[in-house]
Amino acid sequence: GTRVAARVLALAALLCALRAGRAGGTELTFELPDSARQCFHQELQRGLKFTLDYQVITGGHYDVDCYVEDPNGRTVYKETKKQYDSFSHRTEVEGVYTFCFSNEFSTFSHKTVYFDFQVGDEPPILPDMSNRVTALTQMESACVTIHEALNTVIDSQTHYRLREAQDRSRAEDLNGRVSYWSVGETLILFVVSIGQVMLLKSFFTEKRPGSGGAGT
Repeated sequence: GTRVAARVLALAALLCALRAGRAGGTELTFELPDSARQCFHQELQRGLKFTLDYQVITGGHYDVDCYVEDPNGRTVYKETKKQYDSFSHRTEVEGVYTFCFSNEFSTFSHKTVYFDFQVGDEPPILPDMSNRVTALTQMESACVTIHEALNTVIDSQTHYRLREAQDRSRAEDLNGRVSYWSVGETLILFVVSIGQVMLLKSFFTEKRPGSGGAGT
């Protein structure tokens, strides 16, 4: 019936979206010590598009310096003390591109940084989609819609996963501070209690007079 056909249509569209895939790239979370710099290198052909998304998950004020250089050493992107950012660029020369994260401005804050480096344009969802002049069929339109929805879900999952890690780090840091404060209060209370006992004891202690009298 109509419901069965609709289900088959939806299933086919879902399979089309799942097969479409996204542009190739790399996701990585790494530790960035204080006064340190970490660089990554990627060889790219001319005319390729790449996108760099990064975010500081833990440490200090959640900020980091970032810059990208082309094979000729020309800086194509540079930002200082950013918590998160996104940068896209289409290569003009072929060679090894370098992108670095720097925590050199911090002398004691250890950072955890996440980045997503995507290379290449996203492949078309349907064959010869860019060259078509006719309208999309219902199934093809469903493929496009579901594919875009899946990409949105993936981006949202990544965003919430990073936020969860960041919030967990803040909660653990706050818990540590509360624990240290509680231990400090306990020690202060213990010292004050002993001091009060000693003070009250001195008030009720009878002072004996000296025994240096003359003999008869």
